[in-house]
Amino acid sequence: MILMDQAIGKKIAKNAAWLFGGQIVGRLLRAVIIIYAARFLGAGGWGAFSYALSLAAFLTIFSDFGVNALLTREGVKSPELRNKYLATALARKASVLVVLMAVVTLFADRLTSIPAVVALLPIISLIFAFDSLRDLGVALARSLEKMEIEAWVNIITNLSITVFGFMFLYSFGTVASLTWGYALGSGLGLLAIIYILRDYFRGLWGNIDLSLAKSLITSAWPFGLLGLMGVVMINTDVLMLGWLTSAEATGFYAAAQRPIQLLYIAPALIAAAFFPALTRSVKNRDPHFRAIFERGVVATYLLAVPIAIGGFLLARPIMQLLYGSVYLPGTSSFAILALTTLAVFPAAIIANGVYAHDKQKNLLGYVALGIGGNILLNFLLIPILGIAGAAISTFINQIIINVYLWRRFKKVSDFSILPHLNKIVTAGLIMGVFTLLMKHYSVNVIGNIALSGALYLIFLWILKEPMLRMLNKSKQTN
Repeated sequence: MILMDQAIGKKIAKNAAWLFGGQIVGRLLRAVIIIYAARFLGAGGWGAFSYALSLAAFLTIFSDFGVNALLTREGVKSPELRNKYLATALARKASVLVVLMAVVTLFADRLTSIPAVVALLPIISLIFAFDSLRDLGVALARSLEKMEIEAWVNIITNLSITVFGFMFLYSFGTVASLTWGYALGSGLGLLAIIYILRDYFRGLWGNIDLSLAKSLITSAWPFGLLGLMGVVMINTDVLMLGWLTSAEATGFYAAAQRPIQLLYIAPALIAAAFFPALTRSVKNRDPHFRAIFERGVVATYLLAVPIAIGGFLLARPIMQLLYGSVYLPGTSSFAILALTTLAVFPAAIIANGVYAHDKQKNLLGYVALGIGGNILLNFLLIPILGIAGAAISTFINQIIINVYLWRRFKKVSDFSILPHLNKIVTAGLIMGVFTLLMKHYSVNVIGNIALSGALYLIFLWILKEPMLRMLNKSKQTN
């Protein structure tokens, strides 16, 4: 494999370290309140909360619709226009959010027939408004390549959600109290990034450029469609289960889905760390693009392979550990969803490669196939297989759409990934054998995960996986 320029590799490694550090801490904090809430509320209450979150996510995706990704890309390409893009994007987001929040508040009873969900929707719309505005600040920080800002804001947000979630849930013991805890935590996260980036937000309204407003619509919508697909892929299962089955079944699936969703942030972070370098290399016609891109995809597989194998083999003890025996009906769904990481993780880098080349329209077929396929497969499989059917539909659809994505990107830029995966797959399979042996001899699931992860890294080192050596060199140069 072609070696990347050391300066580029160092910057990517630094950005990735900050993003991963912040997200690991943040996601662990969020996982604590998720597990506690699922246990405290039971499958029915947790199912109602998850259903409301999924429904609101569909509505609020339109407040972003590609604006964040466009701000990051254009901020890297044209730093002199960064403040104008930020101001114009903020004005667009704020206006859309006002309309969406009004619609959710006024017509909540028409969006769902479940009374518990109707009561939650106005509060949850507030959560997504805070998150949407905070993400705009995150996009700005990424364009500045100051990933440490995103890391700290993520920690602050999730710590606040966890603290308020515990306080409110312990004090009042209702789904609504948990929702208000989430809202206050998200609001503090928004205030945090505004304060940290206050120099950029100060006097912002004077930088609104109506000429850029058109660009935010015409250039951002392909990004937005991909974001919409992401929301559909994550939330359609829960919505359709709530419609076709029961709140309890929805709760089982949502509990199985949440840990996998938390892991989905990993490829997004890798993609975010690589995106500025990919954008710059395309702009400057840098021959390093292919090497950077391939390294990014390989980095996602370094994580996806052990997660898929370990999650599939240890699904039952993991569900038992996280939620208790009440949620064991979600075991099969967890095992199947763990395998989706093999398709989801590399797709994040490939999509960013498309963005870097400004070829977003190539993703339209990918989006249409993803949305249509997911809905169709859920309709076919959920009535027959229940929550396992929802997981199977996600797995099948992810394979189909990502084969399509790979083939489309091949027409944009040549690359080769499979030759780089033999050592990763070999290490993963050897790890899987040891995982099964430890499971057979009743090794504690936490110990099994820790030992399996350590063995995986050891096998990669023995096999001399190039990515590990590159990361080590980058670390040594810091």
